[in-house]
Amino acid sequence: MLFKLLVILHTLGATVWVGGHLVLAVTVLPQALKHQDPDRIHQFEAHFEGFGLAALFLQVLTGLWLTWIYFPGFQNFGAFNSFLSQYIAIKLGLLVATLGLAIHARFFIIPKLTQATLNALAYHIVGITTLAVLFVVLGAGIRLGGLL
Repeated sequence: MLFKLLVILHTLGATVWVGGHLVLAVTVLPQALKHQDPDRIHQFEAHFEGFGLAALFLQVLTGLWLTWIYFPGFQNFGAFNSFLSQYIAIKLGLLVATLGLAIHARFFIIPKLTQATLNALAYHIVGITTLAVLFVVLGAGIRLGGLL
């Protein structure tokens, strides 16, 4: 029962995180770039940031818990001798990349966001959205027994 609940919570977190970034990348960002209007990004972030970060935190928490269930005490996790350990390791790498992009954007680009820095933020948004979609693909692969 706990395992199923963790998978459901992990999936809900992914739904919010990935869905929010897809909306940002596909609808808000193109309009902001077209009109050179960074306020469109600020408005979206003001509404999504807290909820999105809570969803990401939920994913990290449930993801680590699920990893612990798959690999109690993380034994044999580092051997990477199964698709499961490989996919989880890749997801952890995606998490590090996501955090790096998010921290850089949050502390170095968004506070100084202007028309001149809008393109730099666009690259971050596309990058984080791509990483988010890869999270989903690998997560589906875990549940489906691999993708190949």
